[in-house]
Amino acid sequence: MDKKWLPLTVVLGVAGAAVVTAALWPDDEKKPPLPQTLCHGALSRQTAELIDDGKGGEVGAEEWVSPGEDDTAVFKGCAVMRADPDGDYRREIFKLVLADERHDPGSRKDSVPLGPGFKGWALPGEAKAWLPAGCAARMGSTAPYITVTFIAPSKKDEEQEKDSAERDTAIRNSSAIVREAATNLARIAGCGAT
Repeated sequence: MDKKWLPLTVVLGVAGAAVVTAALWPDDEKKPPLPQTLCHGALSRQTAELIDDGKGGEVGAEEWVSPGEDDTAVFKGCAVMRADPDGDYRREIFKLVLADERHDPGSRKDSVPLGPGFKGWALPGEAKAWLPAGCAARMGSTAPYITVTFIAPSKKDEEQEKDSAERDTAIRNSSAIVREAATNLARIAGCGAT
């Protein structure tokens, strides 16, 4: 080898080694961990992921608090979203609303009870649970009822009637969400188990 090319060969060799090392070097920058609870601490990420539109994407939430209207003291909510895997767009999967109510909201036609230990009902796209007696006062409300409501977006373009298995799964998922939310919100407020 000609000695005039030796410095160039050494420089190119060192540069190549640096590029390979940089490419293989572990990335020490870790992304911050995702929050494990959503909706003012009412839902675990795992439970929120029960509602899936089949399009994938990471689950997140946008939370809000409102002072309420007139004599309403409690009004909190959140929209659970899924991130579009191909961009920054986020689509709403469902809403969860905590509110005080002056009148017993009763049940809805064709609804299913939430089960032992819970007062409330569930449908495929909507569910409602009452928090235990005493929660209203602990949350600063004079209303007799505090409810947590699950609301899925309306699916006007899709077939309204689902087969029995899909309907049962949707009811089970909406029920699981309001049951967990009611339990966690009551625990946070210190007003007992449902």
